[in-house]
Amino acid sequence: MSKPAKPIYVCTECGAQSPKWAGQCADCAAWNSLQETVPAVAGNADGRFAGYAGDEGVRIRKLSDVVAQRTERMPTGLPELDRVLGGGLVSGSVVLIGGDPGIGKSTLLIQALALLAEVMPALYVSGEESAEQISLRANRLGLPAQRLRLLTETCIERILALIARDRPQVLVLDSIQTFYTESLQSAPGSVAQVRESAARLVRFAKQTGTALFLVGHVTKEGALAGPRVLEHMVDTVLYFEGESGSPFRLIRAIKNRFGAVNELGVFAMTDKGLREVSNPSAIFLSRHEQQVPGSCILVTREGTRPLLVEVQALVDQSSLANPRRVALGLEQNRLSMLLAVMHRHGGVAMFDQDVFLNVVGGVRVTEPAADLPVLLAVLSSFRDRPLPGDLATFGEIGLAGEIRPVPNGQERLREAAKHGFSRVIVPKANAPKKAVEGLEVVAVSRVGEAIEALG
Repeated sequence: MSKPAKPIYVCTECGAQSPKWAGQCADCAAWNSLQETVPAVAGNADGRFAGYAGDEGVRIRKLSDVVAQRTERMPTGLPELDRVLGGGLVSGSVVLIGGDPGIGKSTLLIQALALLAEVMPALYVSGEESAEQISLRANRLGLPAQRLRLLTETCIERILALIARDRPQVLVLDSIQTFYTESLQSAPGSVAQVRESAARLVRFAKQTGTALFLVGHVTKEGALAGPRVLEHMVDTVLYFEGESGSPFRLIRAIKNRFGAVNELGVFAMTDKGLREVSNPSAIFLSRHEQQVPGSCILVTREGTRPLLVEVQALVDQSSLANPRRVALGLEQNRLSMLLAVMHRHGGVAMFDQDVFLNVVGGVRVTEPAADLPVLLAVLSSFRDRPLPGDLATFGEIGLAGEIRPVPNGQERLREAAKHGFSRVIVPKANAPKKAVEGLEVVAVSRVGEAIEALG
């Protein structure tokens, strides 16, 4: 049996190597830059796992000689999760899921794994919770747990040895920060441990064709904890979003090698676990009994699905030297830019007003198609005049005051018509060539035209 390689310490600034850790690099004098790593992967000499055949006859080929095979996907039994994954699970894919504590990561995965275990071998590996805790959750959710197998272990070497014999098709590890490899001396959760543990798990998934889910912790800022290289190693990165007081949970695909990026899945947290929301546009629309100022409907697009959300604005006289600009669910710097554009090209000044902006439902909108709804919502609140209840809009605004087109305008118009909206203000380039039944389309090319269209 070969002796395991000793860990070395590499400087992240200059790349110098040291056999021992030190607070300062001896070559470049950088402080706290030495990180533990291993010079070679411990285990089999050829780097493969027992019981599986690796790639034989590796050679360089021309791209034209490679025959692309259709990727077969395995449905998880949760349509909204399948949508975010790009249509289902892919054999050998590695999915990293992050989110705030208690938002529902473990609940979602055990629901999906319990359904998958009915048709294929599945294994849930927990490094945080005991087997009794997981069993209590499964019973509370009413899941079919007869075929779902469970393992509570934190050592990567022992986990790989067990699953190499068990050969599951779907594997969940919760969470990556709790696992460690014996080839490193640092504590679980450190940068070196997370990177090396994830590298071995990814190598196992690729060589064996096992679909792998990794659960990751997040920092106070909401980003995935650990080294940034962790997100580059995996195939798909999913983020859980949602407000703590709201029953709705959003799953957004930040990276996906097998599907659309920024795809959104909507769930509702119930006493029986997470349930899919079939019509997400309905939960993001308030449908006020009386028309209120400062509310505008945005037709956005998340991944491959158009979505209607309500943008709310509140403009109030400021008593501060520097008025406040607060945006929830939208970029705050973009709000400041839109206010400057409205002053310069619309003749409406708000330099002495506090402006608060919010997207209903806790959804986060990142595309520039929200510019025109934001401007109209702010203007409506400033004038204290409500917008028509049957009005929806979308469009990007430039610094020159022009309204630019956005992608997939026809799908957005059809979504607005489907939900009963009869009037839409859109960029001139997004105006349909054929009239949409039951929909009045107002095409504008400048900010001034959009303001005039409100009357």
